[in-house]
Amino acid sequence: MSRYDAASIEPKWQEAWEKADVFTARREGDKPKYYVLEMFPYPSGKLHMGHVRNYTMGDVIARYKMSTGHNVLHPMGFDAFGMPAENAAMASGGHPKDWTYGNIDTMVDQMKPLGLSLDWSRMFATCDTEYYGQQQRLFLDMWKAGLIYRKNAVVNWDPVDMTVLANEQVIDGKGWRSGAEVERRELTQWFFKISDMSGELLDALDGLDNWPAKVKLMQANWIGKSRGLEFAFDRVDGGAPITVYTTRPDTLMGASFVGISPDHPLTRELEAGNPALAKAVSEMRKGGTTEEAIETAPKLGHDTGIRVKHPLTGDELPVWVANFILMGYGTGAIFACPAHDQRDLDFCRKYDLPVIDTFFDLDDPKPVENEAFVPPKEQKVKWVNHFAGLDEATGQEAIDATITFAEENGWGKGVEKFRLRDWGLSRQRYWGCPIPVVHCDTCGVVGEKPGNLPVELPYDEDGKAIDFSIPGNPLDRHPSWRKATCPNCGGTATRETDTMDTFVDSSWYFARFTAPRATTPTDLDEAGYWMNVDQYIGGIEHAILHLLYSRFFARAMNITGHLPDTAREPFNALFTQGMVTHAIYENAERKDENGRAIYHYPAEVEERGGQTVVAATGEKVNVIPSAKMSKSKNNVVDPVDIITSFGADTARWFVLSDSPPERDVEWTASGAEAAAKHLSRVHRVVSEIASNDGDGQGDEDLLREMHKAIHEVTGGVESFGFNAAIAKLYAFTNTLQKSKAGNAAKREAAKVLAQLMSPMTPHLSEELWQLLDGEGLVVNAPWPVADEAMLVEATVTLPIQINGKRRAEISVPKDMAKDEVEKRALATDAVQKALGGNAPKKVIVVPGRIINVVV
Repeated sequence: MSRYDAASIEPKWQEAWEKADVFTARREGDKPKYYVLEMFPYPSGKLHMGHVRNYTMGDVIARYKMSTGHNVLHPMGFDAFGMPAENAAMASGGHPKDWTYGNIDTMVDQMKPLGLSLDWSRMFATCDTEYYGQQQRLFLDMWKAGLIYRKNAVVNWDPVDMTVLANEQVIDGKGWRSGAEVERRELTQWFFKISDMSGELLDALDGLDNWPAKVKLMQANWIGKSRGLEFAFDRVDGGAPITVYTTRPDTLMGASFVGISPDHPLTRELEAGNPALAKAVSEMRKGGTTEEAIETAPKLGHDTGIRVKHPLTGDELPVWVANFILMGYGTGAIFACPAHDQRDLDFCRKYDLPVIDTFFDLDDPKPVENEAFVPPKEQKVKWVNHFAGLDEATGQEAIDATITFAEENGWGKGVEKFRLRDWGLSRQRYWGCPIPVVHCDTCGVVGEKPGNLPVELPYDEDGKAIDFSIPGNPLDRHPSWRKATCPNCGGTATRETDTMDTFVDSSWYFARFTAPRATTPTDLDEAGYWMNVDQYIGGIEHAILHLLYSRFFARAMNITGHLPDTAREPFNALFTQGMVTHAIYENAERKDENGRAIYHYPAEVEERGGQTVVAATGEKVNVIPSAKMSKSKNNVVDPVDIITSFGADTARWFVLSDSPPERDVEWTASGAEAAAKHLSRVHRVVSEIASNDGDGQGDEDLLREMHKAIHEVTGGVESFGFNAAIAKLYAFTNTLQKSKAGNAAKREAAKVLAQLMSPMTPHLSEELWQLLDGEGLVVNAPWPVADEAMLVEATVTLPIQINGKRRAEISVPKDMAKDEVEKRALATDAVQKALGGNAPKKVIVVPGRIINVVV
């Protein structure tokens, strides 16, 4: 009997799959299609356990769907543009293109030994000219359709990467890649009109039944629908009224000033003739443009000297420029009610402005001092001189009444607004997709002719024209690349040097995979067949950025004729896997051996009222930041090392069996060793069966367990309960090893075991299938189907209670008559001993449940 040798067995079966061309996606006959996709990786050059876990999950689904008779599309590519390549070029003196493609080659070499069922013929990188040339075509089509526009805008500027960042790319006031403090600058930028689709993107979330609720909530919050009141304050000096938008119009009687953004048109008008204001506003414009950055910045303001009239009382209110007011949301102007908004209160206390209470807590009606009173809108409060005649009412009731009052009296109107702002796509860097336009003195901004695409990045093989060690955009400094001919008039023009945000690259790659060699962005016939992605797999950290942009792009591609109407929502089902860290909670009752709480989000911990609680008990717990992978903690496992030492199937089994896939996971070397030992045991057990012709008994019991395994493993795979499926496979292996059944039954059960393990451990399963004389490749074998009749237990184990206490149990046929069950129960040693030769007072048999004997 041979030993399981992964080093020789795994390459053998990978070669067999390649020779049989098993994984090339085809449209065969009337089979249903299934498109499974994992979020494609950035080519860092190093495969890590997070990659292995992500792609193994997708591979299990893809292989399972192949076995259940589907035409499967399971592609792979690389999200390859971005600053890391330029940073590497700065550090090494090399070129981003060489660094990127070298890393892609390395990662492909690391991925292929995993035996993933990928259609490698469809592979591309977003930095391929064929890919970004089609992306440029999409840009021109979307520009023509009015989905892209150009304007001056205040943007987030990363002073280290020297590029613009989208609001979503500013984390805690810092650039998401560089970590540098973000600044505000006004630049001419290109934008996607994603805000025009705010309502549709929000409403369509309700139809995404197979998306995690948490992801949908995150997107809904980011889109940020609100209903409020829009009205104007008349200026005392007769100037143009100042229009404001507020979601809390009910607090208008508490207004202490009107605030305008540093980027409001009135601010720009006034600062031109007011040096003191200009100096103050210059200071306010430092820092990022995101709500978070503005919210957390020190409150700064300047009195413009302008006064406005309160629309109800006629009282005069000062107009201040305030750094916490966003120009991109609402109208860029607000009225401040400091008693009921902490931001306004902080500002008013700093600049000694009045604080006016408009409502009080019913139980504790005290005036506001240093903490604003901001109860939930559903809470009933006591109102003070409310103009709509309210006394005791909730905040929402007051908001609705105020909007109705304003509309009926003709001084305001109720409007809906969204927090989502247009997506700025211009980036001042080299390693990205060039924006395909030129600037002509005669014709203005002109799109390239489709025949001139792709507009390729200059490679600069001699290394003299591009110096990546100098900060800024190398394309601005290139001696020849900027020179262009106007496609409209034929005159001299200058090429656009901004490149596209890399999130553009990943917002449509899923559609390109349906026809990656097409001479248009998509082939509508292929896209119509393969789209939508049936199962998308990736990290929840992409819930806002990538997934929201992709949803917008699918709609934009539909509008421009590149995707069918059925593909406006690109991902039918989404699964967000856990990160390769471990989530730890303090103050929890349940601890592991190291004293750490073992609850994990989202399976056992959830958010309730802003507090993390244990779902089952409501116990409050505080999140401790996730522990990073660290060699000092002995929790780093290199997948290449695992494959080298134990084989790919061990790595696959290991990442699937450790915990539910939505949870964060801590990896240990001992876990990999345990996985390897189990797979060796499976090989040994099946090898013994394959070489044995002996007889035995108990065939039906083994076959019944076999059908139960089919049923439970199938359910586990279909529900992403891979660890539960693997637990059943462990149990079934034990049953098979201990079974006294005849060898025919054992061989049948062993073949089913090979099939059930095939999505998780494909190499070992092929080897077992061959040992058992299975026909062809196990990857092509139809998935076994459980016999429903065999899932019904033939026998039932009944506990025997004597005078209310459990003393014994018996196993009997499920359909055994009650009097026969009673006879068997009375014959047991425990009952005979209790009776002491006497007859029982009473025997109660509850069929299928329990036997009660009263002595």
